[in-house]
Amino acid sequence: MTTINQISSERTPKQYAGIVVRGFLMGASDVVPGVSGGTMALILGIYEELIDAIKSIDLKVIRLILTLKIKDALEIVPWKFLVSLLTGILLAVFSLAKGLSWLLDNKPVLLWSFFFGLVLASVLMVSRRITRWHIGTVVAALLSALGAYWLVGLVPAETPTTPWFIFIAGAIVICAMILPGISGSFILVLLGKYQYILDAVNNRDIVTLLIFAVGAGLGITTFAQLLGWLLKRYHNLTIALLTGLMLGSLRKVWPWKETLETITNRHGELIPIKQINILPPTLNGELLFAIGLAALGFAIVFALEYTASRQNA
Repeated sequence: MTTINQISSERTPKQYAGIVVRGFLMGASDVVPGVSGGTMALILGIYEELIDAIKSIDLKVIRLILTLKIKDALEIVPWKFLVSLLTGILLAVFSLAKGLSWLLDNKPVLLWSFFFGLVLASVLMVSRRITRWHIGTVVAALLSALGAYWLVGLVPAETPTTPWFIFIAGAIVICAMILPGISGSFILVLLGKYQYILDAVNNRDIVTLLIFAVGAGLGITTFAQLLGWLLKRYHNLTIALLTGLMLGSLRKVWPWKETLETITNRHGELIPIKQINILPPTLNGELLFAIGLAALGFAIVFALEYTASRQNA
């Protein structure tokens, strides 16, 4: 049986460059509330490898690192894969944060249209990974879809900015980031910390980002153990749950919304806290452009899936 370290060691530099690109796409997804980096990892065909790679960072590896036996630790962990992926993610977060923030403020319908197409196509692609549908997988998909639909409709909370809460937020958010359909950025919105962390990224607030990162590290290493076990023992059921999560999250990424309630944040800006989805307006140029962007996002997913399947072959 091929191990994750064998897969990692057999990759060429060109293939690792491809992992960096995949990480960039994951990072770009994670910056936007409503779009999941886990969804992108599934689309790109590296989701289970990512979970296995994170799972490899266990207590034994941590002990080796703390005792400065770095070489022994690196023999256990597929570090080339993780470093390549993390490089791409960080490049996306630091290069796209301002641009995506501007688009969310000025062109939200166009941005959400593109991501709606991405997520909708992802539901179809990921569901194809289920080898056999039965009553259990159908029920699991429906329940997780309903759960995600309810979750993304929650009203964001006002929360403290103390270090302990930033640490906990990091631990919670990273778990959502590796779950397809549940956006880590949206969980940040629910926790009332999306703008705060985005400002920390744009202002290079190293202390806040470090506290957040430590919490994320703890959260991802513990949660990945559970997720990896589920994927190995109950693969079809787990993928059905993940498919349902993405399906339910379409409520959040629907481009056309009407704002019912707003609050004023600490910068004096109006933030919508209660919105409902509405039908698009009458046919006009923006609507046609939005439909085109949704179709582009849909096509990109199928193109990525086709490319990944050819590389695997």
